[in-house]
Amino acid sequence: MKFIHTADWHLGKLVHGIYMTEDQRHFLKQFVELIAEEKPDAVVIAGDLYDRSVPPTEAVELLNDILFKINVELKTPIVAIGGNHDSAERLSFGSSWYRQSQFYLSGKLEKEVQPVRINGVNFYLVPYAEPSMVRQLLGDDSIHTHQDAMKAVIGRIEDSLNPNEPNVFVGHAFVIGGKTTESERTLSVGGSGCVNTDLFEPFSYTALGHLHSPDAIKHEKIRYSGSLLKYSFSEANQEKSVTIIEMDNKGHFQLRVRTLTPKKDMREIEGFLDELMDPSFYEKQVVDDYLKIILRDEGAILDPINKLRQIYPNVLHLERKINMTDMKKKQAFTSVKDEKKSEIELFQQFYQEMTTTEFTEEKSAVMNEVIEKALKEEALI
Repeated sequence: MKFIHTADWHLGKLVHGIYMTEDQRHFLKQFVELIAEEKPDAVVIAGDLYDRSVPPTEAVELLNDILFKINVELKTPIVAIGGNHDSAERLSFGSSWYRQSQFYLSGKLEKEVQPVRINGVNFYLVPYAEPSMVRQLLGDDSIHTHQDAMKAVIGRIEDSLNPNEPNVFVGHAFVIGGKTTESERTLSVGGSGCVNTDLFEPFSYTALGHLHSPDAIKHEKIRYSGSLLKYSFSEANQEKSVTIIEMDNKGHFQLRVRTLTPKKDMREIEGFLDELMDPSFYEKQVVDDYLKIILRDEGAILDPINKLRQIYPNVLHLERKINMTDMKKKQAFTSVKDEKKSEIELFQQFYQEMTTTEFTEEKSAVMNEVIEKALKEEALI
């Protein structure tokens, strides 16, 4: 049995004011080609098909087109669940007749989780659900955290699970110890949104969604596929991929990954403005990529982002290196005057706590002149 594990497509995603739909279309076209090449027995999508509960029309049309190609044209079964970004009710629409073409979509958690059996493997579909919803569904007042909820759901699954068959759990959760990125939505405050890895012990393989890095957790039987694309600059160094699992009738499996090429990469570059604008530098760059640029220049620069966009049209974020360093070194500063320090000494202390640049004699002379003028004006009042 071979299946492909993917998740966190976030169709309709808006990144720094830019809709990623065309980039997602480009990536998913390659994904369909990969399915045609690999000929898996199933495709598993572990939640967050959309980026919001009411997605843009273009995102809905894209999902419809891609799922039709996979399920109908390539005749590949699909096993999918809703994530925390999806609307459970909207995804659940039509699921009863989708099954006729082996499209198994679980948008809303059911009281009894019945496995989807494909080529001898049992897939248990557990869409994202808030603990309060699980508490009400199962009539269990002891459920308050995601750990409680997941433990209760898996406990009910275990009542009928056959441990002698290959069993795959498909879920959308934050496993303790997983590495996060800026583009993920927090499930809850504190640690109440986390679940322990030992909950998934009954399963041969656990296909998860939610965390966007394919290396979010190191575990022999639990894996995040990672997001479809890079959705924040905290993911700039990640290599996005899909996971291919080949499982035998005992539940033992081999894992490999396939990477696909994005239409535009998301990267960070750093340098002085003149350097970045120099043809000898930018001619070696893919200038159409989505970029975060960190400038090393000190002092004022007139309209740097528009200058950079003449060469790099997709600059999404601009930072100053000196500002970043200053922020790291800032400390709480109290403006209460120390009687043993002069005005210029107080200003020098303030300057050194707020910046990393040297307070030179030239700067001191300018400030002395300003302070003296201010003191004279104060004396005249």
